[in-house]
Amino acid sequence: MDFLRPAIWEEALAAKAEHPTAVPIAGGTDVMVEINFDHRRPEYLMDLNRVADLTEWEVGEDSVRLGACVPYTGIMENLSTELPGLALASHTVASPQIRNRGGVGGNLGTASPAGDAHPALLAAGAEVEAESVRGRRLIPIDAFYTGVKRNALEPDELIRAVHIRRAGGPQQFSKVGTRNAMVIAVCAFGLALHPDTRTVRTGIGSAAPTPIRAAAAEEFLNAALEEGGLWDNGKIITPSAVKRFAELCAAACNPIDDVRGTAAYRRHAVGVMARRTLTWTWESYRGARRTTEGAA
Repeated sequence: MDFLRPAIWEEALAAKAEHPTAVPIAGGTDVMVEINFDHRRPEYLMDLNRVADLTEWEVGEDSVRLGACVPYTGIMENLSTELPGLALASHTVASPQIRNRGGVGGNLGTASPAGDAHPALLAAGAEVEAESVRGRRLIPIDAFYTGVKRNALEPDELIRAVHIRRAGGPQQFSKVGTRNAMVIAVCAFGLALHPDTRTVRTGIGSAAPTPIRAAAAEEFLNAALEEGGLWDNGKIITPSAVKRFAELCAAACNPIDDVRGTAAYRRHAVGVMARRTLTWTWESYRGARRTTEGAA
């Protein structure tokens, strides 16, 4: 196994073009586990830790450009206002040591359905900035996951950054694990309210071959909120609507039985998390409305 250590981004792209099978590594959270258990033996490893701009972020008017190697700790400490759902998900990642090294780029590159960042990225609305010596492109997050641990990257492409919409409303993230820390998700759920577009987006992890959105649940809830004028009047969502939303989220899952949980349990847990996160986010939205109206 050869070890490549580019110092700048252009060197990394050139190395990836010359060695398309090279596996990028920064935090190494997933890659090193696979190598240690002899599940993977790549011909080349590419260390990206010397490429400084991968650890930078930029807050724009509408979105955040997050470098692929910005550690989860950095997201928690610096971007909890702009990206609250992702910050909550970052809190659940492994241990402090891993949160100090691992980043969203690694989650995306591995594309495991159990990756903690995926539900938050799906719910918030993100685009993956991929680049090669041939050029740069933005891949919508909904089109990024193509199969079990497979993504839309070409062999010569690397993830440079992720563009994530700044939160315009409350966001939440929930995760079920077999213990409180250092655990792979049994299942996970992300929810984001987007008052500017009057839409709700979801993200589900570890309950299907890929991270997914509950499209039917979103459509149902968007219609219920619009028909009841709830975005404007700030009234509570009826219990029957919350229940139906949770049922549709559970129905969107296509889970498996494994050592961490059964398929039936995963569906049930996703429904519970959907109901709870919707209740939490809508109460936050209503509270913010009351504060704004009171100040006016």
